[in-house]
Amino acid sequence: MENEQIGKVKLDYREYPGEDKYCDGAVEKEILSVVKKSAEVEYPGIIAEKASWPFLYHLSPIRENIAEWIPVPKDAKILEVGSGCGAITGALTKKAWRVDCVDLSRQRSLINAYRHEFSENVTIHVGNFKDIEPTLPKDYDLICLIGVFEYGEAYIGGDDPFVTFLKTLKRHLKEGGRIAIAIENKFGLKYFAGCREDHSGKLFEGIMDYPDPAPARTFTEKGLLEIAKKSGFSEDECHMYYPYPDYKFMHTLFSKERLPEEGELKDNIRNFDRDRLLLFDEKLAFENILREEQFPLFSNSYMLILGKKPEIVYARYSNDRELAKCIVTEKVVYDKTTGDGTKEGEYIVKRALTEEAIPHIRQMKENYELLKKRYEGSSLTICPCELSEDGKEIFFPVASGKRLEELLDEKVSSGDDEGFRDLFIEYFSRIGYGENESVADMDLIFSNVIIDGDRWVVIDYEWVVKEKKFAKEIAFRALYCYILEDERRNRFDAGELFTAIGITPQELAEYRIAEETFQKNVTGGHRSLAEMRELIGNEIISASGFEKSGRSAIMGRLQVYTDEGEGFSEKKSFFPERSGDGYEIKIKGELRQLRLDPCNYPCLVKIRELSLNGEEVDVGSREFSSNGYRVNGKVFAFGTADPNFTLNFRGVDLKDENVIKASFEISPIPEGISADLPEQQDSRGLIGKIKKAVRKEKNKE
Repeated sequence: MENEQIGKVKLDYREYPGEDKYCDGAVEKEILSVVKKSAEVEYPGIIAEKASWPFLYHLSPIRENIAEWIPVPKDAKILEVGSGCGAITGALTKKAWRVDCVDLSRQRSLINAYRHEFSENVTIHVGNFKDIEPTLPKDYDLICLIGVFEYGEAYIGGDDPFVTFLKTLKRHLKEGGRIAIAIENKFGLKYFAGCREDHSGKLFEGIMDYPDPAPARTFTEKGLLEIAKKSGFSEDECHMYYPYPDYKFMHTLFSKERLPEEGELKDNIRNFDRDRLLLFDEKLAFENILREEQFPLFSNSYMLILGKKPEIVYARYSNDRELAKCIVTEKVVYDKTTGDGTKEGEYIVKRALTEEAIPHIRQMKENYELLKKRYEGSSLTICPCELSEDGKEIFFPVASGKRLEELLDEKVSSGDDEGFRDLFIEYFSRIGYGENESVADMDLIFSNVIIDGDRWVVIDYEWVVKEKKFAKEIAFRALYCYILEDERRNRFDAGELFTAIGITPQELAEYRIAEETFQKNVTGGHRSLAEMRELIGNEIISASGFEKSGRSAIMGRLQVYTDEGEGFSEKKSFFPERSGDGYEIKIKGELRQLRLDPCNYPCLVKIRELSLNGEEVDVGSREFSSNGYRVNGKVFAFGTADPNFTLNFRGVDLKDENVIKASFEISPIPEGISADLPEQQDSRGLIGKIKKAVRKEKNKE
């Protein structure tokens, strides 16, 4: 077959065997059709419309994060082995002078070529790496194997294929160059918790060290480092990073120098490709693992850099947003041999990921000047910053101390409600300085404040508005976001804290609506990965009976929270067994409140039955409340992904043993409708739109 050119991309078929032996089937032809006629900016909308794993996996821009952070010189030559449909290639083309791709599949290589047809620095070699390798240059600055190394036996063969693979690649590396390997960890926590092995689709396959023949083989950190050592790399040339939640859709990169902290590993339900079990709460397990200092063993994925150590020790991507706000936050350690010669030490760096986001980075410098002026002479310090010459990066010195979020978590863990209240009131007092100025930091959340003794430092001010905002609105947002991130933080009375700083019930409702509007402005209407997981619709099967009900066994199952005087918490929640068409829940007499969460998505809920000891619960009484809107009778509409009903037993004469019977009819609300719901709760027209949209969704099914 002759060579081919798609736009400016060259395809080399000299080693192509004439047929594709690796293919996802007809969906690849559909993806090829899409990339031929669609621009990259259209991909997120297409992914949401198709709601399929192959489209998400091959076309999501978030796939690029795993390679985007790796530093290379501007005149770099990069080799990408196993480039597939080009999910990573785009990030490499922006970084390098030349990118050579190698892939077995002609169809996938065509997809890659069409989606990057305007990149004049790309050549795609189609065929087996073993056949193509002798013709490749020997001076690459970076060689990438993203989701490829595990197929070493198929690529290379032989008695020790993985060592042979690395030794072969090393011959093509220039002095000072790097090899980057992204791969699953066979001991990743998600596989213990019930996710299937990525390549075989079997449960616990890697944990059992692949007892049956498998198409690929993954390793632990120890196993990977042993292969690297056998391949001729010294200990000083092996640098392990930990992509989270995994390397496929990484949003945070950790390292030995910056391991995760408690509370950071909370994004774990990621079964985009297939159904999974849910055997335990991975977030709680991760926190225990962190306390025992065992995170590297259980990280879901690894990123092994072989060669010179990068100066980046941490990266957090914020690119599940509109293009004008896509940035990455990195922790960088410069020494005399790194950086531009003017910087040394540790810095937090925020960098634009798109041309459209450069003004957003530059705005942060102005935000600093505005906040510095407002808080001058106060007990709050604004961390200084420095823009790069091109305005694409902004640098912050690393502040010493503990995040306010950590200190509050310590109060929660110890049950110190008074200490929590005092710390929150102190925060409220400090941020209120200069309240009459027409500038406010909407991002003054607890994780953005570092405390060292009596010194309080604001380390992030990405979202500053040039208008007057009351301190109580800023404090509301901080506490509201804090509670939403972890159910266990809800053990104290947030309402009492809001009242203590002067927030009225009407203001509380207004602030909630303002927060939802703020979030919509940040995302620009993009579907989050969590929403995509729901759209794709793979099931999450509870360990309790492995039963499936509703849209999925967990997402459509009733979760019950109990409060015996210490507030609601995940630890004091459970999933009751279904009894016929509903649930029979037995509770003790000392219970103060009970919360019923029927599902985890925006929906309409009709209460078919809700009774206490045989007597119907009046949904209009003071003992009943909900975070939804009552449409009529016993029908409630929820614009939130956390719909719930609360029964308050204060003043209710409970028996020693009590029985609650509950049954619900649930209809999901499409996102476009649910997003409007909180602002139009009394609109009959809105209810009509909801019903029409729900009927349309049911007809599709």
